[in-house]
Amino acid sequence: MKNNFLTNLRWVSTVSRRFARVDRKGRSAVTSALATLGICFGVMTLTVVMSVMNGFQMSFIDAILEVSSYHLRAIDVPAHEEAALIAACESDKHIRSCIPFYEAQALMTGAKGGAVAVNVRAAEEDIYSKDEGFRRELKMLSGDFDFSEPDCIVLGSSLARTLGVRVGSEVNLLVMSGGSDVDLFSSDRIFTVTGIFTTGYSEINNSYAFTGTEAAEKYFGKYSKKIWGIKLNKFDDDLRSVTSLKKSLGWNNPSDPQIISWRNFNRTFFGALRIEKNMLLLLVALIFVVVAINIYNGMRRLVFERRTEIAVLSALGAEKNGIKSIFIMRGFLMGSAGALAGVFLGIIISLNTDVVFNLAAKIMYGVQYFVTAITNRENLQYVQVNSSYNLYASIPARIFPGEVTAITLFGIFSPLFASWAASKNVLKMTVSEVLHNE
Repeated sequence: MKNNFLTNLRWVSTVSRRFARVDRKGRSAVTSALATLGICFGVMTLTVVMSVMNGFQMSFIDAILEVSSYHLRAIDVPAHEEAALIAACESDKHIRSCIPFYEAQALMTGAKGGAVAVNVRAAEEDIYSKDEGFRRELKMLSGDFDFSEPDCIVLGSSLARTLGVRVGSEVNLLVMSGGSDVDLFSSDRIFTVTGIFTTGYSEINNSYAFTGTEAAEKYFGKYSKKIWGIKLNKFDDDLRSVTSLKKSLGWNNPSDPQIISWRNFNRTFFGALRIEKNMLLLLVALIFVVVAINIYNGMRRLVFERRTEIAVLSALGAEKNGIKSIFIMRGFLMGSAGALAGVFLGIIISLNTDVVFNLAAKIMYGVQYFVTAITNRENLQYVQVNSSYNLYASIPARIFPGEVTAITLFGIFSPLFASWAASKNVLKMTVSEVLHNE
């Protein structure tokens, strides 16, 4: 059986290559070359677009998960079970860290007067040194992440700009939520700004402030809830970790403390990002549909042009499925060549997006300068490099192996399916009819 399969495969491959050599100068050769180039550019474009989109979206998602929502949150944990939670997190190899914090909403006023709604988070100062992900996503623009002095606070860059404050300035938490023992309105909650940070997500820059746990005990009230933020090695391992922690801690009843996944936070935002990515994927994937249609038409023409050879092969004893395999093999080779070349070029471009966008900016600048110099030299002083390209160049493309593999397989199987559909016309006429017409 194995020898028969190899023999048939060798025969199909030989005849397919023979047909390809004969068709090098015909219309079929042009169709095959264009189809291969179409698959190549389709795979390349889709790989680059998805990599840039991944980098664009993951800059938001990483900032949200590492700074704001955490991967998991444990809430309503009694004081006598906190040690067990810490021990369970330390023993789980999938968990990176477990850090407590407090949260409160407030209206903050600064030098410009107006009040801004903020989310004030109180945490230990060593979070910036212990949590690598937090430190990577939260970059200090000025000052330090320092709560060593009483009543210190670190603000987001957009929030500080809105309030008109900088390092050393004072802000007031005029209205604050918290425990039942917290005064809703107060003019005595004065904080000194010790640092200003920025992240990859503008909403955090606009509305987040960090302070120390001593300030939380002083201003949030003794009944404010402590939240445990849990970081995982892989953010998509959340469901398994929730089940594992609940099992090890025995939290199986509705009255037990809750462990909430990041999927429950910013659900609408994450859903919008997913829809955006899927729609972009669908639009770019239409390239393969167009290529597959061209391959189908080209293969039908090839089948018609080779009807004499097909009839001779059939008369010599070749089976119908074997003759079909000749054309399917050709579609497979076209798809493989185009897809492999496309994924190679796509990965190269994705790894060097900064070079590509900067080069595109220079080319566009050169074209615009040349056209302006010919048409109206007085306006040459207004020709400048488009700054939007610098923004695109700063987006770090992220390549996901699973997506690249799926794109490559789609690039291979779309011409393969088109070739299979076109080969169904093989021997629609009988051998005697073909030879009689010839």
